[in-house]
Amino acid sequence: MDLRFLATGTLLALALSISANTPAQEQGSDDYLFNDSHFHLTNYVQKGTPIEKYMEIMGNKVGRSTLFGIPLQQTWSYENSGDYAPTYYLQSDAPLYYYSFTDAFIANAYLSLPEEQRARLDPMITGFNPADMYAVDHIRRVLETYPGVFSGIGEFTIHKEFVSPKVAGDVASLTDPALDRVFDFAGDVGLVVILHNDIDIPFAKEGATPVYLEQMKETLRDHPETTIIWAHTGLGRVVHPAQASASSTERSPRHLEIVEGMLRDPKLKHVNFDISWDEVAKYAIASPEAIERTARLLNKYPDRFLFGTDNVAPADQETQLKVFHMWDPVFAKLTPEAKEKILKGNYDRLFDEARRKVRAWEAKNVKQKGSN
Repeated sequence: MDLRFLATGTLLALALSISANTPAQEQGSDDYLFNDSHFHLTNYVQKGTPIEKYMEIMGNKVGRSTLFGIPLQQTWSYENSGDYAPTYYLQSDAPLYYYSFTDAFIANAYLSLPEEQRARLDPMITGFNPADMYAVDHIRRVLETYPGVFSGIGEFTIHKEFVSPKVAGDVASLTDPALDRVFDFAGDVGLVVILHNDIDIPFAKEGATPVYLEQMKETLRDHPETTIIWAHTGLGRVVHPAQASASSTERSPRHLEIVEGMLRDPKLKHVNFDISWDEVAKYAIASPEAIERTARLLNKYPDRFLFGTDNVAPADQETQLKVFHMWDPVFAKLTPEAKEKILKGNYDRLFDEARRKVRAWEAKNVKQKGSN
């Protein structure tokens, strides 16, 4: 019988000895360019890069990486697109639905690797509906079925341009108690949370307060014991950095000022920001002024940012490194200490601690084979 599908004492003991107690310095190398805090192995139709191929792509360039699919499946509606099979959410008007099997797929892919390669990966649970009060039960069930595998939950989405309106069923919300339950459980277990929530609505009025900003801050403040990474600092493809009022003579972006305000807030010290996605990189390098402002903020708060690619099922190493090199103008202005933390150190710190806490929770809460 395949032990991957059973929460056995043998598997749990192996997980505890390997995953929780393997320090970061034994898992990576100073020669690696970065650790990837935001990586999708599969796409919106649950197809992607074979796990063995991804390890080759990481090679000697990517030290460690999160590992998750996409929790949403694009429906192929013949009534909508006929013989054309959409592979992306913008290629069809048909709805998206939550695809819970993604967690089993990710776990089995991870467990198919030799131990030394597993040590470089941090699988994440994504296959739950954040508008469902039973979401916590799904997360717990995944941990019980695959002890020793997962380090966190996410990337999952509350508000996302063009995606949220397509999701079948109840609309996810920052004010939903189902989300509070997810955050609370993650905090109790020690799971890192990667959350996508746009800071604003698409095509928002210039100078207006971002629509979701205050809700987001209030939600984050309500869960101080949970380690949270806000994906993309709230930006998107058309959700641009917040701008100053039209009457402002400088017309300077306010987005970095908003982020800095959150970084200064002592009630948000558990919140980190990932600078993943090529769309986000475009904003950071849009002008010499943008490069300078972005680098200044990263140098000032180097402990709170993590680099990630947000790549989806890359075909080769060149594709995997493309987003990283988009940031070269900003990275060139960082201090050596800040660059090390943002590209590697913060990932090691957060995910090493998550591994330790989650494995400890599993040791106490996951029944061993034969126990009552």
